[in-house]
Amino acid sequence: MKQSSSYHPPSSSKSASVLPYKTSNIRDHYKVGRKLGQGQFGTTFLCVDKSDGKKYACKSIPKRKLLCREDYEDVWREIQIMHHLSEHPHVVRIKGTYEDTLFVHLVMELCGGGELFDRIIQKGHYSERKAVQLIKTMAGVVEACHSLGVMHRDLKPENFLFSSTDEDAPLKATDFGLSAFYKPETEAGIFKQILEGPLDFESEPWPSISDSAKELIKNMLNRDPKLRFTAHQVLCHPWIVDDTVAPDRPLDSAVVSRLKHFSAMNKLKKLALRVIAERLSEEEIGGLKELFKMIDTDNSGTITFDELKDGLRRFGAELTEHEIQALMDAADIDNSGTIDYGEFLAATLHLNKLEREENLVSAFSYFDKDGSGYITIDELSQACKDFGLIDAHLDEMIKEIDQNNDGQIDYAEFVTMMRKGNGAVGRRTMTSSLCFHLGDAFRAADN
Repeated sequence: MKQSSSYHPPSSSKSASVLPYKTSNIRDHYKVGRKLGQGQFGTTFLCVDKSDGKKYACKSIPKRKLLCREDYEDVWREIQIMHHLSEHPHVVRIKGTYEDTLFVHLVMELCGGGELFDRIIQKGHYSERKAVQLIKTMAGVVEACHSLGVMHRDLKPENFLFSSTDEDAPLKATDFGLSAFYKPETEAGIFKQILEGPLDFESEPWPSISDSAKELIKNMLNRDPKLRFTAHQVLCHPWIVDDTVAPDRPLDSAVVSRLKHFSAMNKLKKLALRVIAERLSEEEIGGLKELFKMIDTDNSGTITFDELKDGLRRFGAELTEHEIQALMDAADIDNSGTIDYGEFLAATLHLNKLEREENLVSAFSYFDKDGSGYITIDELSQACKDFGLIDAHLDEMIKEIDQNNDGQIDYAEFVTMMRKGNGAVGRRTMTSSLCFHLGDAFRAADN
């Protein structure tokens, strides 16, 4: 089974495409309505799903504004990053992408409460206590982005939306058009601003702001990246925490949480995730590809024990060799001693991909070679050979899943197995000994 080939954006904008595949016309699926907002590179419209009447926001980017290869790459990266972050509760979720000769359309969750900027203007001011709630949410988004290897790079009140007009509506980050996957920043001008730009706490409103708040801001803007606060340190600061109890350590990196969950799965579920991973579109798995490349430093297509050890330690994780080996064993499905790209994808997919009905059907059909509606021991044996899995204890594997004891696995049994135990991923929910994190791995400052 082969991964789809890498996407190479066009070198000119004439008759060029952003997406590496053809799409249907957006108006076949949505009724596009009134304008909601205007950005530098695109216009956002209200749109309604013709199949169920649900409302969404559609960001339409005119391709005439994409003047060079880099512009096309930026839009494609924005799409990939939105998919990469789409399960975070405070990130606007992307639903689908469409392209025609004139526009690229991003259909997203509708946030009817407007921009944080507009609400600030409307209110006139926020109390520090209310500001704490907002900044806590924003810092949480930054922590989640960094743990998945993403820098937003355009954090401002205009790019946070309220999901509704309610006073206590959730706040969600949007506009990832300037975002990037983590790598050293190289723009000399950016560095000059970081190193030499003045920090003013004398003008309004700073004289009336608490010392605790100013101390936090100073630490967030420390020019030395080694001393600059991480998102987790922001969340633990007294100005944010106040009288409540601070979390004792950062959230597990999303990657580590998923790997820990993967390690607890049975062999069939791991193989099914591998099948699902290899059928996903590039926009859905592009973020995980970038994470893989960060660790696969020699670009060999596999992650060795030493690469994993060096990569994690380079990113600040303190691990014993036993913990690193446990991580390797969890993801190394075929026991080759390395983690290949497909194994990495399978082990780090978000569970929403696993639970989608179309993906479950696709995975079941892969194992059910003869289309009988059952996975037999012979079919399972063949699938294991396809993936290089030897000595898989097939009888035990089937017995674990076969609820009616007929010696084979039907679709209902398969779905039960795939959905079992998927709700416990998160902070310290796994009993695995891999109690390390990558929270500081991607601590580059969001400019």
